[in-house]
Amino acid sequence: MTDTIFAPATAPGRAALAVVRVSGPRAGAAVRALAGRVPSPRRASLGKLKDSNGIVIDEALILWFPGPGSYTGEDCAEFHLHGGLAVVESVVEALAAAGLRLAEPGEFTRRAFQNGRLDLAQAEAVADLIDAETTAQARQALDQLSGGLSRRYDGWRDLLIESLAVLEAAVDFPDEDLPEDVAARARPHLRELLEDLRAALADADRGRRVREGFRIALIGAPNAGKSSLLNALAGREAAIVTATPGTTRDVIEVPLVLAGYKALLADTAGVRDTVEIIEAEGVRRARAWARDADLRLWVVDASDSAGHWREAAGLARPGDLLVLNKSDLARGTDAGAASAGDLESLSVAATSETDMAALRGWLEIRVVSALSGSEFPAATRLRHAESLTEAAQRVARALAQPEPELAAEDVRLAARALERVSGRVDPEQVLDRVFSSFCIGK
Repeated sequence: MTDTIFAPATAPGRAALAVVRVSGPRAGAAVRALAGRVPSPRRASLGKLKDSNGIVIDEALILWFPGPGSYTGEDCAEFHLHGGLAVVESVVEALAAAGLRLAEPGEFTRRAFQNGRLDLAQAEAVADLIDAETTAQARQALDQLSGGLSRRYDGWRDLLIESLAVLEAAVDFPDEDLPEDVAARARPHLRELLEDLRAALADADRGRRVREGFRIALIGAPNAGKSSLLNALAGREAAIVTATPGTTRDVIEVPLVLAGYKALLADTAGVRDTVEIIEAEGVRRARAWARDADLRLWVVDASDSAGHWREAAGLARPGDLLVLNKSDLARGTDAGAASAGDLESLSVAATSETDMAALRGWLEIRVVSALSGSEFPAATRLRHAESLTEAAQRVARALAQPEPELAAEDVRLAARALERVSGRVDPEQVLDRVFSSFCIGK
Protein backbone atom coordinates (compact mmCIF):
# COMPACT_ATOMS: atom_id res chain seq x y z
CA MET A 1 0.00 0.00 0.00
CA THR A 2 1.41 3.37 -1.05
CA ASP A 3 -1.51 5.64 -0.27
CA THR A 4 -2.19 7.26 3.09
CA ILE A 5 -5.70 7.26 4.47
CA PHE A 6 -7.57 9.31 7.04
CA ALA A 7 -11.01 9.29 8.65
CA PRO A 8 -12.90 10.68 11.62
CA ALA A 9 -12.93 7.96 14.29
CA THR A 10 -15.80 9.45 16.28
CA ALA A 11 -19.43 9.83 15.34
CA PRO A 12 -20.50 13.12 13.72
CA GLY A 13 -22.43 15.66 15.76
CA ARG A 14 -21.95 18.02 18.64
CA ALA A 15 -19.49 16.66 21.21
CA ALA A 16 -16.69 17.74 23.50
CA LEU A 17 -14.04 15.87 21.53
CA ALA A 18 -13.52 14.33 18.11
CA VAL A 19 -10.72 12.10 16.83
CA VAL A 20 -9.33 11.99 13.30
CA ARG A 21 -6.98 9.14 12.44
CA VAL A 22 -4.29 8.88 9.73
CA SER A 23 -2.42 5.81 8.52
CA GLY A 24 0.14 5.29 5.79
CA PRO A 25 3.61 6.30 4.62
CA ARG A 26 2.72 10.01 4.43
CA ALA A 27 1.23 10.17 7.93
CA GLY A 28 4.31 11.89 9.32
CA ALA A 29 4.32 14.46 6.54
CA ALA A 30 0.64 15.16 7.18
CA VAL A 31 1.28 15.77 10.88
CA ARG A 32 4.17 18.05 10.05
CA ALA A 33 2.04 19.99 7.55
CA LEU A 34 -0.75 20.61 10.05
CA ALA A 35 1.17 20.87 13.34
CA GLY A 36 4.61 22.01 12.17
CA ARG A 37 6.36 19.05 13.79
CA VAL A 38 6.02 15.36 14.56
CA PRO A 39 5.76 14.77 18.33
CA SER A 40 7.58 12.06 20.29
CA PRO A 41 6.14 8.59 19.69
CA ARG A 42 3.22 7.53 21.88
CA ARG A 43 3.12 10.76 23.86
CA ALA A 44 0.22 13.20 23.65
CA SER A 45 1.48 16.58 22.54
CA LEU A 46 -0.52 19.81 22.53
CA GLY A 47 -0.18 21.87 19.37
CA LYS A 48 -1.93 24.26 17.02
CA LEU A 49 -3.20 22.85 13.74
CA LYS A 50 -3.05 25.13 10.72
CA ASP A 51 -4.29 24.79 7.17
CA SER A 52 -2.15 25.39 4.08
CA ASN A 53 -2.77 29.13 4.37
CA GLY A 54 -1.45 29.24 7.93
CA ILE A 55 -4.89 29.80 9.46
CA VAL A 56 -5.30 28.15 12.86
CA ILE A 57 -7.91 25.36 12.77
CA ASP A 58 -7.75 24.17 16.36
CA GLU A 59 -5.54 23.59 19.37
CA ALA A 60 -5.45 19.84 19.65
CA LEU A 61 -3.68 16.84 21.13
CA ILE A 62 -1.50 15.04 18.59
CA LEU A 63 -0.37 11.44 18.95
CA TRP A 64 2.25 9.79 16.76
CA PHE A 65 2.58 6.00 16.36
CA PRO A 66 5.43 5.01 14.03
CA GLY A 67 5.08 1.66 12.28
CA PRO A 68 5.25 -1.22 12.64
CA GLY A 69 4.26 -0.78 16.29
CA SER A 70 0.90 0.81 15.53
CA TYR A 71 -2.66 -0.44 15.16
CA THR A 72 -2.36 -0.82 11.39
CA GLY A 73 1.34 -1.68 11.33
CA GLU A 74 1.98 1.54 9.36
CA ASP A 75 2.93 5.03 10.48
CA CYS A 76 -0.18 6.37 12.22
CA ALA A 77 -1.30 9.61 13.81
CA GLU A 78 -4.33 10.80 15.73
CA PHE A 79 -5.66 14.33 16.13
CA HIS A 80 -7.81 14.78 19.26
CA LEU A 81 -9.84 17.85 18.42
CA HIS A 82 -12.59 19.95 19.91
CA GLY A 83 -15.79 18.29 18.75
CA GLY A 84 -17.33 21.09 16.72
CA LEU A 85 -18.44 20.13 13.23
CA ALA A 86 -16.55 23.06 11.68
CA VAL A 87 -13.30 22.01 13.34
CA VAL A 88 -13.54 18.41 12.17
CA GLU A 89 -14.47 19.44 8.64
CA SER A 90 -11.53 21.86 8.49
CA VAL A 91 -9.07 19.13 9.54
CA VAL A 92 -10.58 16.71 7.03
CA GLU A 93 -10.29 19.30 4.27
CA ALA A 94 -6.65 20.03 5.22
CA LEU A 95 -5.75 16.34 5.09
CA ALA A 96 -7.48 15.90 1.74
CA ALA A 97 -5.64 18.97 0.41
CA ALA A 98 -2.37 17.35 1.51
CA GLY A 99 -3.09 14.44 -0.85
CA LEU A 100 -4.42 11.92 1.65
CA ARG A 101 -7.42 9.72 0.85
CA LEU A 102 -10.57 9.29 2.91
CA ALA A 103 -10.59 5.73 4.24
CA GLU A 104 -13.17 3.18 3.16
CA PRO A 105 -15.30 1.47 5.84
CA GLY A 106 -13.14 -0.87 7.91
CA GLU A 107 -9.96 0.01 6.04
CA PHE A 108 -7.87 0.73 9.15
CA THR A 109 -8.66 -2.73 10.55
CA ARG A 110 -8.18 -4.32 7.14
CA ARG A 111 -4.67 -2.86 6.99
CA ALA A 112 -4.03 -4.15 10.51
CA PHE A 113 -4.93 -7.65 9.26
CA GLN A 114 -2.91 -7.37 6.07
CA ASN A 115 0.12 -6.18 8.03
CA GLY A 116 -0.11 -9.05 10.52
CA ARG A 117 -1.26 -6.96 13.49
CA LEU A 118 -4.53 -8.88 13.77
CA ASP A 119 -5.75 -12.21 12.48
CA LEU A 120 -9.15 -12.59 10.84
CA ALA A 121 -10.94 -13.57 14.03
CA GLN A 122 -9.49 -10.59 15.87
CA ALA A 123 -10.46 -8.26 13.03
CA GLU A 124 -14.05 -9.51 13.30
CA ALA A 125 -13.91 -8.93 17.03
CA VAL A 126 -13.17 -5.25 16.46
CA ALA A 127 -16.50 -4.89 14.64
CA ASP A 128 -18.29 -6.94 17.29
CA LEU A 129 -16.89 -4.78 20.08
CA ILE A 130 -18.02 -1.61 18.33
CA ASP A 131 -21.51 -3.07 17.85
CA ALA A 132 -21.75 -4.52 21.37
CA GLU A 133 -24.95 -3.50 23.15
CA THR A 134 -24.56 -5.63 26.28
CA THR A 135 -21.80 -6.57 28.68
CA ALA A 136 -21.92 -10.18 27.48
CA GLN A 137 -21.40 -9.12 23.87
CA ALA A 138 -18.54 -6.87 24.91
CA ARG A 139 -16.88 -9.65 26.96
CA GLN A 140 -17.15 -12.11 24.09
CA ALA A 141 -15.71 -9.60 21.62
CA LEU A 142 -12.87 -8.65 23.98
CA ASP A 143 -11.97 -12.30 24.52
CA GLN A 144 -11.86 -12.80 20.76
CA LEU A 145 -9.90 -9.59 20.23
CA SER A 146 -7.31 -10.60 22.82
CA GLY A 147 -6.76 -13.85 20.92
CA GLY A 148 -8.90 -16.23 22.97
CA LEU A 149 -10.64 -17.70 19.92
CA SER A 150 -7.42 -17.76 17.91
CA ARG A 151 -5.60 -19.63 20.66
CA ARG A 152 -8.18 -22.41 20.47
CA TYR A 153 -7.68 -22.64 16.73
CA ASP A 154 -3.91 -22.59 17.23
CA GLY A 155 -4.22 -25.63 19.48
CA TRP A 156 -6.16 -27.47 16.78
CA ARG A 157 -3.63 -26.29 14.21
CA ASP A 158 -0.80 -27.82 16.24
CA LEU A 159 -2.61 -31.16 16.33
CA LEU A 160 -3.14 -31.02 12.56
CA ILE A 161 0.48 -30.13 11.90
CA GLU A 162 1.68 -32.95 14.13
CA SER A 163 -0.60 -35.42 12.35
CA LEU A 164 0.31 -34.17 8.90
CA ALA A 165 4.01 -34.38 9.74
CA VAL A 166 3.91 -38.07 10.58
CA LEU A 167 1.63 -38.92 7.64
CA GLU A 168 3.86 -37.11 5.16
CA ALA A 169 6.94 -38.71 6.69
CA ALA A 170 5.45 -42.12 5.98
CA VAL A 171 4.59 -41.10 2.41
CA ASP A 172 7.64 -39.10 1.37
CA PHE A 173 10.42 -40.99 3.13
CA PRO A 174 9.50 -44.69 2.88
CA ASP A 175 13.13 -45.81 2.62
CA GLU A 176 14.30 -44.04 5.75
CA ASP A 177 14.82 -45.78 9.07
CA LEU A 178 11.34 -45.00 10.42
CA PRO A 179 9.06 -47.10 12.62
CA GLU A 180 6.67 -49.30 10.63
CA ASP A 181 3.60 -47.88 12.36
CA VAL A 182 4.61 -44.25 11.94
CA ALA A 183 1.37 -43.30 10.07
CA ALA A 184 -0.74 -44.82 12.86
CA ARG A 185 0.79 -42.35 15.28
CA ALA A 186 -1.37 -39.63 13.75
CA ARG A 187 -4.63 -41.29 14.77
CA PRO A 188 -4.64 -40.34 18.48
CA HIS A 189 -4.11 -36.68 17.55
CA LEU A 190 -6.83 -36.81 14.92
CA ARG A 191 -9.31 -38.50 17.27
CA GLU A 192 -8.63 -35.86 19.90
CA LEU A 193 -9.07 -33.09 17.36
CA LEU A 194 -12.30 -34.55 16.00
CA GLU A 195 -13.75 -34.71 19.50
CA ASP A 196 -12.82 -31.06 20.10
CA LEU A 197 -14.24 -29.92 16.78
CA ARG A 198 -17.54 -31.70 17.34
CA ALA A 199 -17.83 -30.21 20.81
CA ALA A 200 -17.14 -26.75 19.36
CA LEU A 201 -19.80 -27.25 16.70
CA ALA A 202 -22.33 -28.33 19.31
CA ASP A 203 -21.65 -25.06 21.12
CA ALA A 204 -21.45 -22.86 18.01
CA ASP A 205 -25.01 -21.55 18.22
CA ARG A 206 -24.29 -20.01 21.63
CA GLY A 207 -21.82 -17.51 20.18
CA ARG A 208 -24.30 -16.42 17.53
CA ARG A 209 -27.04 -15.90 20.10
CA VAL A 210 -24.73 -13.81 22.29
CA ARG A 211 -23.94 -11.60 19.28
CA GLU A 212 -27.39 -11.40 17.72
CA GLY A 213 -29.67 -11.86 20.71
CA PHE A 214 -31.62 -14.64 22.42
CA ARG A 215 -34.96 -14.84 20.57
CA ILE A 216 -38.09 -15.01 22.72
CA ALA A 217 -41.53 -15.27 21.11
CA LEU A 218 -44.81 -14.33 22.76
CA ILE A 219 -47.38 -16.73 21.31
CA GLY A 220 -51.03 -17.27 22.03
CA ALA A 221 -54.60 -16.73 20.88
CA PRO A 222 -55.92 -13.24 20.08
CA ASN A 223 -56.54 -11.04 23.13
CA ALA A 224 -54.49 -13.26 25.44
CA GLY A 225 -52.55 -10.15 26.48
CA LYS A 226 -49.31 -10.66 24.56
CA SER A 227 -48.95 -7.00 23.59
CA SER A 228 -49.57 -5.88 27.18
CA LEU A 229 -46.84 -8.22 28.39
CA LEU A 230 -44.46 -6.95 25.70
CA ASN A 231 -45.04 -3.35 26.77
CA ALA A 232 -44.65 -4.20 30.45
CA LEU A 233 -41.36 -6.05 29.90
CA ALA A 234 -40.04 -3.39 27.53
CA GLY A 235 -41.03 -0.56 29.85
CA ARG A 236 -42.65 1.41 27.03
CA GLU A 237 -45.62 1.36 24.66
CA ALA A 238 -44.00 -0.66 21.91
CA ALA A 239 -47.17 -2.42 20.74
CA ILE A 240 -50.75 -1.19 20.29
CA VAL A 241 -53.14 -2.66 22.85
CA THR A 242 -56.89 -2.76 22.17
CA ALA A 243 -59.83 -4.98 23.04
CA THR A 244 -60.30 -5.83 19.36
CA PRO A 245 -59.05 -9.34 18.50
CA GLY A 246 -56.37 -9.39 15.79
CA THR A 247 -54.95 -5.92 16.52
CA THR A 248 -51.37 -7.20 16.14
CA ARG A 249 -50.88 -8.11 12.48
CA ASP A 250 -47.11 -8.29 12.19
CA VAL A 251 -44.19 -9.36 14.39
CA ILE A 252 -43.04 -6.55 16.69
CA GLU A 253 -39.48 -7.07 17.96
CA VAL A 254 -38.19 -5.27 21.04
CA PRO A 255 -34.56 -5.60 22.23
CA LEU A 256 -34.06 -6.31 25.93
CA VAL A 257 -31.02 -6.72 28.14
CA LEU A 258 -31.46 -9.71 30.45
CA ALA A 259 -28.69 -10.34 33.00
CA GLY A 260 -26.20 -8.65 30.68
CA TYR A 261 -27.26 -10.58 27.57
CA LYS A 262 -29.11 -9.24 24.56
CA ALA A 263 -32.55 -10.68 23.93
CA LEU A 264 -35.14 -10.03 21.23
CA LEU A 265 -38.71 -10.22 22.54
CA ALA A 266 -41.31 -10.59 19.79
CA ASP A 267 -45.02 -9.88 20.02
CA THR A 268 -46.72 -12.01 17.38
CA ALA A 269 -50.18 -12.03 15.88
CA GLY A 270 -52.83 -13.99 17.74
CA VAL A 271 -53.00 -17.52 16.35
CA ARG A 272 -56.41 -18.55 15.06
CA ASP A 273 -58.08 -19.75 11.87
CA THR A 274 -59.05 -16.79 9.72
CA VAL A 275 -60.02 -16.02 6.13
CA GLU A 276 -58.98 -12.37 6.39
CA ILE A 277 -55.90 -12.08 4.14
CA ILE A 278 -53.84 -9.65 6.20
CA GLU A 279 -54.50 -11.40 9.50
CA ALA A 280 -53.73 -14.79 7.92
CA GLU A 281 -50.35 -13.48 6.82
CA GLY A 282 -49.73 -12.24 10.36
CA VAL A 283 -50.55 -15.68 11.74
CA ARG A 284 -48.17 -17.28 9.24
CA ARG A 285 -45.38 -14.95 10.34
CA ALA A 286 -46.18 -15.64 13.98
CA ARG A 287 -45.82 -19.36 13.44
CA ALA A 288 -42.52 -18.89 11.55
CA TRP A 289 -41.03 -16.62 14.25
CA ALA A 290 -42.13 -19.00 16.99
CA ARG A 291 -40.60 -21.96 15.15
CA ASP A 292 -37.19 -20.31 14.96
CA ALA A 293 -37.22 -18.73 18.43
CA ASP A 294 -34.94 -19.93 21.22
CA LEU A 295 -37.79 -19.73 23.73
CA ARG A 296 -41.56 -19.33 23.53
CA LEU A 297 -43.81 -17.75 26.13
CA TRP A 298 -47.23 -19.30 25.56
CA VAL A 299 -49.66 -16.69 26.81
CA VAL A 300 -53.10 -17.90 27.91
CA ASP A 301 -55.93 -15.69 29.15
CA ALA A 302 -56.48 -17.15 32.60
CA SER A 303 -59.87 -15.42 32.86
CA ASP A 304 -61.24 -17.05 29.69
CA SER A 305 -63.36 -20.19 29.46
CA ALA A 306 -63.93 -20.37 25.70
CA GLY A 307 -61.04 -22.71 24.90
CA HIS A 308 -59.15 -20.20 22.77
CA TRP A 309 -55.87 -21.40 24.32
CA ARG A 310 -55.94 -24.44 22.01
CA GLU A 311 -55.26 -22.26 18.95
CA ALA A 312 -51.56 -21.80 19.81
CA ALA A 313 -50.97 -24.94 21.86
CA GLY A 314 -49.16 -26.66 18.99
CA LEU A 315 -46.47 -23.98 18.88
CA ALA A 316 -45.18 -24.61 22.42
CA ARG A 317 -42.25 -26.97 22.98
CA PRO A 318 -40.74 -28.67 26.01
CA GLY A 319 -38.83 -26.12 28.06
CA ASP A 320 -41.10 -23.22 27.10
CA LEU A 321 -43.07 -21.25 29.68
CA LEU A 322 -46.86 -21.18 30.02
CA VAL A 323 -47.80 -17.65 31.09
CA LEU A 324 -51.27 -17.55 32.69
CA ASN A 325 -52.05 -13.91 32.07
CA LYS A 326 -54.75 -11.65 33.57
CA SER A 327 -54.45 -13.34 36.95
CA ASP A 328 -55.95 -10.20 38.51
CA LEU A 329 -59.33 -11.13 36.97
CA ALA A 330 -61.73 -13.90 37.92
CA ARG A 331 -60.22 -17.23 36.93
CA GLY A 332 -61.82 -19.17 34.07
CA THR A 333 -61.54 -22.80 33.05
CA ASP A 334 -58.91 -22.26 30.35
CA ALA A 335 -56.14 -21.79 32.90
CA GLY A 336 -56.59 -25.24 34.35
CA ALA A 337 -57.00 -26.90 30.95
CA ALA A 338 -53.85 -25.31 29.53
CA SER A 339 -51.89 -26.19 32.68
CA ALA A 340 -52.61 -29.89 32.23
CA GLY A 341 -49.50 -30.26 30.04
CA ASP A 342 -45.85 -30.61 31.03
CA LEU A 343 -44.83 -26.95 30.70
CA GLU A 344 -43.76 -24.89 33.68
CA SER A 345 -46.33 -22.17 34.31
CA LEU A 346 -46.35 -18.73 35.85
CA SER A 347 -49.44 -16.70 36.78
CA VAL A 348 -49.06 -12.98 36.11
CA ALA A 349 -50.91 -9.75 35.56
CA ALA A 350 -49.31 -7.38 33.09
CA THR A 351 -50.31 -4.47 35.32
CA SER A 352 -48.43 -5.85 38.33
CA GLU A 353 -44.83 -4.71 38.74
CA THR A 354 -44.20 -7.62 41.11
CA ASP A 355 -45.45 -10.14 38.57
CA MET A 356 -43.41 -8.56 35.77
CA ALA A 357 -40.30 -8.65 37.95
CA ALA A 358 -40.92 -12.36 38.58
CA LEU A 359 -41.35 -13.03 34.84
CA ARG A 360 -38.24 -11.04 34.01
CA GLY A 361 -36.29 -12.94 36.67
CA TRP A 362 -37.42 -16.25 35.16
CA LEU A 363 -36.29 -15.08 31.73
CA GLU A 364 -32.92 -13.97 33.04
CA ILE A 365 -32.30 -17.40 34.55
CA ARG A 366 -33.15 -19.08 31.25
CA VAL A 367 -30.99 -16.74 29.19
CA VAL A 368 -27.98 -17.11 31.50
CA SER A 369 -28.39 -20.89 31.47
CA ALA A 370 -28.48 -20.96 27.66
CA LEU A 371 -25.71 -18.48 26.88
CA SER A 372 -23.19 -18.57 29.71
CA GLY A 373 -20.33 -21.04 29.89
CA SER A 374 -16.90 -21.64 31.36
CA GLU A 375 -15.38 -20.12 28.23
CA PHE A 376 -16.61 -18.30 25.18
CA PRO A 377 -17.54 -20.45 22.17
CA ALA A 378 -15.15 -21.24 19.34
CA ALA A 379 -17.59 -19.97 16.73
CA THR A 380 -19.25 -16.56 16.93
CA ARG A 381 -20.17 -16.25 13.26
CA LEU A 382 -21.67 -18.46 10.59
CA ARG A 383 -18.38 -18.64 8.68
CA HIS A 384 -16.64 -20.01 11.78
CA ALA A 385 -19.24 -22.78 12.08
CA GLU A 386 -18.94 -23.60 8.37
CA SER A 387 -15.16 -23.91 8.64
CA LEU A 388 -15.44 -26.07 11.76
CA THR A 389 -17.96 -28.31 10.01
CA GLU A 390 -15.69 -28.81 7.01
CA ALA A 391 -12.65 -29.44 9.23
CA ALA A 392 -14.54 -32.03 11.30
CA GLN A 393 -15.71 -33.80 8.15
CA ARG A 394 -12.18 -33.91 6.73
CA VAL A 395 -10.68 -35.21 9.96
CA ALA A 396 -13.35 -37.92 10.14
CA ARG A 397 -12.49 -38.93 6.57
CA ALA A 398 -8.78 -38.98 7.40
CA LEU A 399 -9.41 -41.38 10.27
CA ALA A 400 -11.34 -43.66 7.91
CA GLN A 401 -8.66 -43.66 5.18
CA PRO A 402 -6.51 -46.83 5.04
CA GLU A 403 -3.77 -45.18 2.98
CA PRO A 404 -1.55 -42.47 4.52
CA GLU A 405 -1.51 -40.52 1.22
CA LEU A 406 -5.30 -40.11 1.28
CA ALA A 407 -5.37 -39.40 4.99
CA ALA A 408 -2.69 -36.71 4.57
CA GLU A 409 -4.76 -34.98 1.89
CA ASP A 410 -7.82 -34.89 4.13
CA VAL A 411 -5.75 -33.51 7.00
CA ARG A 412 -4.35 -30.87 4.66
CA LEU A 413 -7.87 -29.88 3.61
CA ALA A 414 -8.94 -29.74 7.25
CA ALA A 415 -6.05 -27.35 7.88
CA ARG A 416 -7.20 -25.15 5.01
CA ALA A 417 -10.69 -25.05 6.48
CA LEU A 418 -9.33 -23.82 9.81
CA GLU A 419 -7.03 -21.40 7.99
CA ARG A 420 -10.09 -19.51 6.80
CA VAL A 421 -10.74 -18.58 10.43
CA SER A 422 -7.27 -18.07 11.87
CA GLY A 423 -5.12 -17.68 8.74
CA ARG A 424 -2.16 -19.30 10.51
CA VAL A 425 -1.57 -22.74 9.01
CA ASP A 426 1.91 -22.60 7.46
CA PRO A 427 3.21 -25.46 5.27
CA GLU A 428 6.77 -24.71 6.41
CA GLN A 429 5.81 -25.69 9.93
CA VAL A 430 4.87 -29.14 8.65
CA LEU A 431 8.37 -29.59 7.24
CA ASP A 432 9.90 -28.37 10.50
CA ARG A 433 7.99 -31.04 12.41
CA VAL A 434 8.99 -33.76 9.94
CA PHE A 435 12.70 -33.10 10.30
CA SER A 436 12.72 -32.46 14.02
CA SER A 437 10.60 -35.49 14.91
CA PHE A 438 12.17 -38.16 12.76
CA CYS A 439 15.66 -36.92 12.01
CA ILE A 440 15.24 -37.43 8.28
CA GLY A 441 18.46 -37.58 6.24
CA LYS A 442 20.76 -38.72 9.03
